[in-house]
Amino acid sequence: MFSGSIPALVTPFRGGAFDEKLFRGFVDWQIAEGSSALVPCGTTGESATMSIAEHNHVVRVCIEQAKGRVPVIAGCGSNDTVVALEHMKAAQAAGADAALVVLPYYNRPNQDGLLAHFRYLADNCSLPIIVYNVPTRTVTDILPETLGKLAGIGSIVGIKDASGKVERVSAQRQQCGPDFCQLSGNDDMTLGFMAMGGVGCISVTANVLPGLCAQFQRACAEGRWADALTLQDKLFPLHAALFSDASPGPVKYALTRTYADFPDELRLPMTWPSAASRAAVDAALAHAGVA
Repeated sequence: MFSGSIPALVTPFRGGAFDEKLFRGFVDWQIAEGSSALVPCGTTGESATMSIAEHNHVVRVCIEQAKGRVPVIAGCGSNDTVVALEHMKAAQAAGADAALVVLPYYNRPNQDGLLAHFRYLADNCSLPIIVYNVPTRTVTDILPETLGKLAGIGSIVGIKDASGKVERVSAQRQQCGPDFCQLSGNDDMTLGFMAMGGVGCISVTANVLPGLCAQFQRACAEGRWADALTLQDKLFPLHAALFSDASPGPVKYALTRTYADFPDELRLPMTWPSAASRAAVDAALAHAGVA
């Protein structure tokens, strides 16, 4: 259903407000460069700093601008199940192809709570769901056995796996079946993830170098592992540099270097990356041959 290089889109802010004009151009550029789907209002999009109305507006703009050329997987997660459902219904009404739903953060539900959360969402909205597992942010981890139970629900179609445990791909194949859509949530681990049965990556790096990330994904999908390794070596310093300070600070800095007129704004509590982080990004861009 979903595969390839899928950027977790940054949200440009100018003067504190969503820069819709620039974002629309950014969506067009991503598609032209080969991105196979788009994720607005994920973590990289600073969704946690948006009002519900603003969040839903950004999703609508992304869908409008994509014009059906690629699927749009709308960020819809919340630690409040009812709010997550509101986001899903708004995304579905706007024409989204799926919802990316992060595990409830802060509340720290147990495995039964995770089952209940996702079952409630699936029972009350037919929009396909991609579960987003990122324990470093949520302090909650969905186990393969729990995911296997959710995979039996027709509208729960995949996972964005940022657990940092590459072996989960095989464990999840055992529990969910080979057709369950497994997308990497860690750019630096995606080569191994793909070799073990993954089908793509919801990527931070693809914001900055979408063409190279799309080439990497095509090489993996076609089994051209030597080509994929060459691209991994080219991209790896940037994968690391984009997390050398709190994300999405480094990726927004990188875009000020590589994308015309990209604004240098983050929303509190996020702040501009350190000088050391910016230097790491500069070096990584030079290594990739783009700056």
